[in-house]
Amino acid sequence: MSRALRIHPEDNVAVALEPIRADETISVEGAEVTARQDIPQGHKAALVSISAGEAVVKYGYPIGRAKTAIEPGEWVHTHNLGTSLDTSTAIAAQVVQGGPSPLPPEHFQGYRRAGGGVGIRNELWIVPTVGCVNGIAQTLARRLGPELEGSVDGVYAWPHPYGCSQMGEDQEHTRRILCGLIRHPNAGGVLVLGLGCENSGIAVLQDLLGDWDRERVAFLECQAVEDELAEGERLLRALAGRAAEDRRETIGAEELIVGLKCGGSDGLSGITANPLVGRVAGRLTAMGGSALLAEVPELFGAEGVLFRRCASEEAARALPALVEEFKDYFIRHGQVVYENPSPGNKAGGITTLEEKSLGCVQKGGSAPVTGVVRYGEQVCRRGLSVVQTPGNDLVSTTGLAAAGAHLILFTTGRGTPFGAPVPTLKIATNSALAGRKGGWIDYDAGGLARGEGWDEHTQALFRLVLDTASGGPTRSERAGFREIAIWKDGVTL
Repeated sequence: MSRALRIHPEDNVAVALEPIRADETISVEGAEVTARQDIPQGHKAALVSISAGEAVVKYGYPIGRAKTAIEPGEWVHTHNLGTSLDTSTAIAAQVVQGGPSPLPPEHFQGYRRAGGGVGIRNELWIVPTVGCVNGIAQTLARRLGPELEGSVDGVYAWPHPYGCSQMGEDQEHTRRILCGLIRHPNAGGVLVLGLGCENSGIAVLQDLLGDWDRERVAFLECQAVEDELAEGERLLRALAGRAAEDRRETIGAEELIVGLKCGGSDGLSGITANPLVGRVAGRLTAMGGSALLAEVPELFGAEGVLFRRCASEEAARALPALVEEFKDYFIRHGQVVYENPSPGNKAGGITTLEEKSLGCVQKGGSAPVTGVVRYGEQVCRRGLSVVQTPGNDLVSTTGLAAAGAHLILFTTGRGTPFGAPVPTLKIATNSALAGRKGGWIDYDAGGLARGEGWDEHTQALFRLVLDTASGGPTRSERAGFREIAIWKDGVTL
């Protein structure tokens, strides 16, 4: 096995697949290079001389410019490599014809809801309209969970601090996310728990919901009843009785919606886990299913990869507009557009935002982009869509769930224990993480760096997706780690 990998023939750096000591000689595609410093796993080594100001190339694309002259074998990182991005960069979008060859759909065992849609869990959800009733929601979930175990898959509350003292689009963000959760088919029953004096109260959410399944969704305004806990328990028991009547049945993968997310990335993310997830997303969309790519700021510097494969004129207009709108969001708040990657990313070997973004977009595979989903809205087109969310893990995965994702594929090089409101499969970029954090990680993609077969890993991960959709618990579900976070962008009264 090679100890370093040149990802693309045009790259002038290689990625260390394991730690390399100073003065060690490594062979990369037949050429030998002697390391001038210790190079940690996931970090970059120069393969040739790179002049100051010259582009450093990885994935076949520039990931920044050398700050100083770099010699072969030298460690390439923040001390000698900087971003070359600026806010004036503009890339035209293109419409591509056709798409991947269709594949016959595989199947999973899911719940077909009477009100429409398909679920992969049969849970009871308690959705507070406002943070003031979080304690009541959590108390109800804690009391009813053990009693209803077996009739439903679990009872979960989704506390959050918002729903009141918000204005304008910020308030609409909260309302749309809450409605997305109320509609989500992974819940066999939903109790919407209001206070009675909040801005985003029950009546407001009912107007936004329009027509809802009255057998699956119940509402409780706490100020309007004498004993809100007793009434909440009564409503939840009734919802559980109805949900218990639903049974899993065979459903084609064309009805599955999978969210794609990365967090705690390292230098192997774009080499192992992210492209593996891209292959799984490509397989799913070729079967007629849907994949949702989020975290728009982490497209900065790699947006051209997606812009060049829009499935329609509509997508070709909406996708660049979405990216520019997010850049304006940074500027409005007086922030640097390209203030990224995070300290953890840098420790893992990612130097510039271009490098991080080029690795990030690989989760979308090579399928054409069929649409753009605004924050809090639901996906309405099959294929690969881009969802408007920030990069923050909890906020982004909550947005994916509200958009309709049944489950989320979450790649990580450094590890994280959290779980979204929908099943969240953690895919390790390296085997050391998978071995050290077995309670967090669901799948080890690290073998790809050791030369293991892509087809075998793609089939194994796709099978895990279908097994999870059929009821197999994720590590975070087993641990009880599940939560939501809503994007806050506005005045608090």
